[in-house]
Amino acid sequence: MKSTSYRIFVTAMLMLAACTGLSAQRNSIHEKITNLGIEFEVNAGTSLGGATPLPLPAEIRHIDSYNPDLDLQLGLRVAKWIDPQRKWGVAVGVRLETRGMKTKATVKNYGMEILDNGKKLSGRWTGTVQTKYHSQQLVIPITAEYRVHRRLKVNLGPYMAFAFSNDFDGYVYDGYLREGDPTGDKYVFDGDSRASYDFGNELRHFQWGMRGGVSWTAYRHLVVNADLTWGCNNIFKSSFKTVNFSLYPIYLNVGFGYIF
Repeated sequence: MKSTSYRIFVTAMLMLAACTGLSAQRNSIHEKITNLGIEFEVNAGTSLGGATPLPLPAEIRHIDSYNPDLDLQLGLRVAKWIDPQRKWGVAVGVRLETRGMKTKATVKNYGMEILDNGKKLSGRWTGTVQTKYHSQQLVIPITAEYRVHRRLKVNLGPYMAFAFSNDFDGYVYDGYLREGDPTGDKYVFDGDSRASYDFGNELRHFQWGMRGGVSWTAYRHLVVNADLTWGCNNIFKSSFKTVNFSLYPIYLNVGFGYIF
């Protein structure tokens, strides 16, 4: 009985020593990384925005509705402070993001390619357009960091996005299509009749733009983040001519992070 108690005591002491050693080792590694001016952050958040033309073209007469998706983000950021006071730094991140929205608009002479009972028609649409846009992306932001206050940081820089899933589809109704150009044959869709379209294969897989934001340290390790991303290239491929104006992704992102 005494021997068993002794073995349990020795085992418990060895486990405690091992845990203490691992904790000390982790603290030592963390201290070395901190002394090098390196900062790791895991973060998550959501965003609000969409793909929009700039400025609004004459073909779009009225935005009838806009419904953003629940867009989520999950990422990792690594920063390196480059001065002794840790005022200036550079950061590189990687994030998984979803982008999406649903819109309804009243348009006139809007470039369109539709399917009507299996027949493909292209030309100029006048009437209502219902659109759904959704994209899943791997985003790599590269930013300059500046510490305004011990709790407040601002950042600015470019980003690159690689889309591995793209959707851009919808339907048209309550209007008519002029095949080819505004003087072509007229196809009317009224009442409950509608025709679908799908431009998902015409979306780019690579996008780039600029982002700027702020980060507030709420507690020792917890930060609250907000940034604005502004796409600089059209979401459609340059070879796609049906929609004759560019759409740029613009999103406001908010979330939180944990700094190690």
